[in-house]
Amino acid sequence: MREIIDLACTTCKRRNYSTSKNKKNDPDRLERNKFCKFCRKHTSHKEVK
Repeated sequence: MREIIDLACTTCKRRNYSTSKNKKNDPDRLERNKFCKFCRKHTSHKEVK
């Protein structure tokens, strides 16, 4: 049930992180606050396919 996903910065649209999630427990797209090394600040990162 676990699937590997990428997290992309909402500001610069670059894919910075990869993680896994359980599609059964989290059917919606994930959104986390993470540090973007390209923007050099903490920004919101959303799940992309």
